[in-house]
Amino acid sequence: MLIKEFRIVLPLSVEEYQVGQLYAVAEASKSETGGGEGVEVLVNEPYENDGEKGQYTHKIYHLHSKVPGAIRIVAPKGSLEIHEKAWNAYPYCRTILTNTWMKDKFMIKIETWHKPDMGDQDNVHGLDKSSWEATEVVDIDIADKSGISPKDYKADMDPALFKSEKTGRGPLGPDWKKELANNPNCPHMCAYKLVTVEFKLLGLQGKMESFIQKVEKRLFTLFHRQLFCWIDRWIDLSMDDIRRMEEETKNELDEMRKNDEVKGMSADVN
Repeated sequence: MLIKEFRIVLPLSVEEYQVGQLYAVAEASKSETGGGEGVEVLVNEPYENDGEKGQYTHKIYHLHSKVPGAIRIVAPKGSLEIHEKAWNAYPYCRTILTNTWMKDKFMIKIETWHKPDMGDQDNVHGLDKSSWEATEVVDIDIADKSGISPKDYKADMDPALFKSEKTGRGPLGPDWKKELANNPNCPHMCAYKLVTVEFKLLGLQGKMESFIQKVEKRLFTLFHRQLFCWIDRWIDLSMDDIRRMEEETKNELDEMRKNDEVKGMSADVN
């Protein structure tokens, strides 16, 4: 098991982020779908459990090409689907990813607290002393492109270049966090993402757990750079707008995957 806490400071309020995150997730799902792969939304509904209320989602990721080669070699065909179950009780969210083939040998758990601070709180998830001491804290600066590979870089998704027409926020310079902390007129928040990874496959555990944590850091970085640079698209949306968008996105994803299946059947016949 490998645990890391990623801290992502943003020039947004906690309330704004709730809308922006859901908008960006829906848009990302569309871009990942096509060619027989993609995201399938099985459930998206309100839930209540032991006093916790929020939105529950269950998705399946059909992303065979995104799975590491070492896993594709040993995994049976058709067993590489990832199930994502998420409980969004904002400002707290919990997401668990599993795989039916690996069963209890594979699990990624992402627990997130969204706080109106500059990422300066320790152990917001309340881990016991030994677990917290074993947790590596990783700060992600969305304006720093030094850790982004050239193939991932997009100038129109660079917070260091982007300026919002609707909010006036950006571009984010080298000292943007210090300036943000000293600017009472601009909201700020931090997403504290605690990521627990288990990959119990003989000979691959340490290597794969480290690899998965590296992938999570990349995904968090790119996602939040994109979320900020899309602010003018979602800043005026309400939660009702987002729920309607999610339903439309689900129908669109189902149609895209259905069309891909029909094309695949036609190719097999020919």
